[in-house]
Amino acid sequence: MTQLRTVQVLGGGSAGSSAHVRSLASGLVARGVRVTVCAPPELDEVYDFTSAGAHVVPVPQCGGPASVAVLRNACIGADIVHAHGLDASVRATLALSGGGPRTPLVTTWHTRSRLAGARAGVVRLLERRTVRAATVVLGTSSDLVDRARRRGARDARLAPVTVPAARAPVCLHDGKARAELGAVERPLLVAVGALEPGRGYGMLLTAARAWRDLDPQPLLVIAGEGPERPALQRRIATEGLPVRLIGRRDDVAELLAAADVAVLPSRWEARSLLAQEALRLGVPLVATAVGGVPELVGDAAELVPYGDADALASTVRGLLDDADRRLDLAAAGRVQAGTWPTEDETIAHVLSVYDELTGR
Repeated sequence: MTQLRTVQVLGGGSAGSSAHVRSLASGLVARGVRVTVCAPPELDEVYDFTSAGAHVVPVPQCGGPASVAVLRNACIGADIVHAHGLDASVRATLALSGGGPRTPLVTTWHTRSRLAGARAGVVRLLERRTVRAATVVLGTSSDLVDRARRRGARDARLAPVTVPAARAPVCLHDGKARAELGAVERPLLVAVGALEPGRGYGMLLTAARAWRDLDPQPLLVIAGEGPERPALQRRIATEGLPVRLIGRRDDVAELLAAADVAVLPSRWEARSLLAQEALRLGVPLVATAVGGVPELVGDAAELVPYGDADALASTVRGLLDDADRRLDLAAAGRVQAGTWPTEDETIAHVLSVYDELTGR
């Protein structure tokens, strides 16, 4: 039997999808599969797909005929093309269009667009086109599977993606990290994610106003970068909020391990990286009950409605006042994380889909 060859396609590449492709490439290569990763050069610099054993084809992040042509050439002779995210799926659909035998296209929905208004209508059209072109659509949460079916997917399946845990061991409540952040003798709250609309940071800052009267006053640290930073920084300064924006970090696991509480205030999430890492580390999590979050965390986190700053503020305050509840959530988080598919199981599931589609 000839060696299976797959092309993994990334577009903009969220942290979750990029880490998944890195893990998938490494696991597939170890199982004798030839893997080509088509991704923007800046993603390869971060995730180093080459060291995972993949052949890397740089594809510019900005779309256009040139990037589609590069992708079309890379897909010649592939047994399976697997696109991750909407942008990658659009490009893969265009690259595989035309005459000749059709290469099976698998597309994974890791998240959904946060756009609104007229742009949301364009996204819906692109979603319909790509899911109808795909042989199989994999959704990382049940609501994404339902969404793909509503858009006309012929075959949509649940495929929970477990992103690999941090390789290096981390120490809970690490004193060095807390000292660096200025939270040696005060509670530390940590949120992580791009500073962009839909992440719920406006609500989070509103909640932070309610923590100013606590003694000691907790410090909220937000790790991430994005277009909302200037507006958030102005609010922090104007309202005197106990909040620090610390930019993009490559030590998120260490930051979370140092936290007393992790906070996820998003309008929508599928399988949040923050939630996964917090529960693995046994860090109490307060999150919005949206998208795939309840399915992911079960009873191992405190859930609040999106947009309800009062509920978020009071829930965090309650956890800071209740050490026993924090210990219970820490234990429950580790148990819940143990129910998620392992990295090997995630790779084996994807490979079983490839084998099914190629008749192996």
